[in-house]
Amino acid sequence: MLEVREGEKLYIDSAFDLQFFADEEKTEEATPKKKREAREKGQVPKSVELSTVCTLLVGVLALNAFSSGFITRLYEYMKYSFSTRVLNYNLTDLAVHNIFTTNLLFIITCFLPIGIFVLLGGVAVNLLQTGWLFTTETLKFKFDKLNPIAGFKRIFSPKSLVQLVKSVFKLVIVGWVIMGTYRKQALPLAELSLLTPSLQAVTRIWRMIINMIIRICLILLVLAIFDYMYQRYEYRRSLRMTKKEVKEEFKQAEGDPQVKGRIKQKQRQLAMRRMMQQVPKADVVITNPTHLAIALLYDEEKMTAPQVLAKGEGFIANKIKELAKENRIPVVENKPLARMIYKTVEIGDFIPPNLYQAVAEVLAFVYNLRKRRSSV
Repeated sequence: MLEVREGEKLYIDSAFDLQFFADEEKTEEATPKKKREAREKGQVPKSVELSTVCTLLVGVLALNAFSSGFITRLYEYMKYSFSTRVLNYNLTDLAVHNIFTTNLLFIITCFLPIGIFVLLGGVAVNLLQTGWLFTTETLKFKFDKLNPIAGFKRIFSPKSLVQLVKSVFKLVIVGWVIMGTYRKQALPLAELSLLTPSLQAVTRIWRMIINMIIRICLILLVLAIFDYMYQRYEYRRSLRMTKKEVKEEFKQAEGDPQVKGRIKQKQRQLAMRRMMQQVPKADVVITNPTHLAIALLYDEEKMTAPQVLAKGEGFIANKIKELAKENRIPVVENKPLARMIYKTVEIGDFIPPNLYQAVAEVLAFVYNLRKRRSSV
């Protein structure tokens, strides 16, 4: 640390960049790749409150739908269970078997339809939240969950505070609904307490309880919807990335630009080497004469038109001409034809019909030149 005084002012010149120690803020939305990896690990936005309330509401509605038959069977079962004949049973093996069979049949006939509705409702609400997802990642044991420091952080985290507020709010709602219901039904309940227990009394109490639970569930459902929205917000916030992380992921997905550049350079070198190996097979090289060079091959028996074996400009054109001289291939200067072939015909392609006449003249010149050389 270097301190420099200048007049009455004090300046501190530091050799360190303090921003180096600061964590980069996660301001970027998660990429599709990170979302996919998080989903594979079982990290999805999900509200336990919404699942619980919807499952409970489906169960209560199912109970209400089957209430007439359910209450009747329950009432008859209770009368039968506390009847003198049953209470005075001699507990033999047959009696125990009959009691067990009776109780089992009652449970199946009464609670199985309701249980099926509850199961379907729970599965449906979870599928609506997370979609179809099967992973074993959440079942794996993680040692970091045993870290007491991390545990204290979770206990005193903002998320825990939100859970505490929700729990208190739910208790207040449940207490408020129960007290409101009791005040309205206090007198009818007092009247029922003076009557001999009957199916009518049981039905009235049952209706009161069902209506009270439905009111609680509907109010909690509103809270659960907000909780689901909050969980989605927390999920997106937890998956946020820094700009550096986004760049690194992009590099991994698209490839490092430097590596891609080197690969393209190698590909160009290989293509150039293959092209130069074809030049000695050419019949003629047409030049610009200094900037362009095109090597052509024509076999009357195998080809319908001349083929471009190699082409290039500048340094590549000079290399083509050098190879042509080394292999005693005729080099013909034709500026318009060289420019036209260079622009319109790719390496390995055949000359188009509109250039047949010009190329034929060049090839005729080359064939005459060969005849002269062979006759000498």
